[in-house]
Amino acid sequence: MNGASSLCLCFIGREPDIPAWAPLLYQLQLLGFRGKQDPLSLPVPDRIRIGNQKRERGNFYFQREEYSMASQAYCMALDGQSCEAEEEEVNDYRVKCLNNLAAAQLKLGHFDEALHTSQDVLFLDPLNVKALFRKGKLLSDKGDYEEAMETLKKALKLEPSTKAIHAELSKLVKRQAGENETQNWQAKPAQVFGENIAPFLTPPPKKKPFGISWKFLLGALVVALGSLVTSVVLTARN
Repeated sequence: MNGASSLCLCFIGREPDIPAWAPLLYQLQLLGFRGKQDPLSLPVPDRIRIGNQKRERGNFYFQREEYSMASQAYCMALDGQSCEAEEEEVNDYRVKCLNNLAAAQLKLGHFDEALHTSQDVLFLDPLNVKALFRKGKLLSDKGDYEEAMETLKKALKLEPSTKAIHAELSKLVKRQAGENETQNWQAKPAQVFGENIAPFLTPPPKKKPFGISWKFLLGALVVALGSLVTSVVLTARN
């Protein structure tokens, strides 16, 4: 870069010495550079300030529904932030970033990643209601009803007035009831008939409606005519 040149056009110009559309040749000289500093070497307030700038960028993308860009920004905000127990301020910051990241992952349909991120939040803050709610909902969707119920009940205990938690618990109860009903219906035939229940579950063959076949009537008519002809012949001979 030292002594590098660049050619461009000056559209407006600068009268009286530079006319419009005049070609300009720039010469650049690199005076120095500074490498990327390890975030962990910075004081905690500086780390949080820089991280919050990246998190706010993620919020900007999230509001624009650019969830992939938001997810990347939140990951960058988390990069280089330690999670040591004595740095409580950093942990609070990480919880905010992780919750935002989980929300973006849900919007992207990355459900396993969102569940993992929610569990990371609960590792730092076991009573975080947002993470408990997301974890319970995701477990319910995966069919892990027992753990989902425990997680959502814990969230409800912390925030009894939150309608979203009540709605998700209601949905979970209906799912459990529907599954239990299906299992009970499948179990009853097995309990009555044992393992070989296929013959009993197969509907019986339909019975043919009662009536006389036209083939039978035709055969009977032929026999009757044959008997009549024979009787006439024998009578004629006598």
